[in-house]
Amino acid sequence: MKLSRRATTATALAVLALGGTFAATTPASAATTQTTTKAAPTATYNGACGTGYTVIDSTPVGNSGKVFLTWNQSTGKNCAVTVRNAVGRQINMEVTLDALGDSDEPSVDSGTYTSYAGPVYVNGRGSCVAWSGTIGNASASDSGHCS
Repeated sequence: MKLSRRATTATALAVLALGGTFAATTPASAATTQTTTKAAPTATYNGACGTGYTVIDSTPVGNSGKVFLTWNQSTGKNCAVTVRNAVGRQINMEVTLDALGDSDEPSVDSGTYTSYAGPVYVNGRGSCVAWSGTIGNASASDSGHCS
């Protein structure tokens, strides 16, 4: 015998009113299927620049990771590191950091890595910096931080 929701509720209340106990169950027809979608991991700063460095900007490198730009107030240095979303097989990666307007060459780390390239440093006090990163075939660059 199949009872309506109203009849089931009334029956449960009657059982409880008489001092009995009632175990609620969900009918099989009401079962739901839960689907969980795992979000793709996103790169987070890994602390590679060292103590005293604070992330001041980041630039996505396609869907593969990010380039993080950091600053150390006490030393006056900027640092950059390119970080993959997830550790994987070795692929070509690069990070470049350039203090604009100075005569020094940009600081570059390039190679085949499993998780990150860098860190690279430049004296940033009184300079604007540009940074870029590559992960596999994806590249990105940015500029605009001046100290």
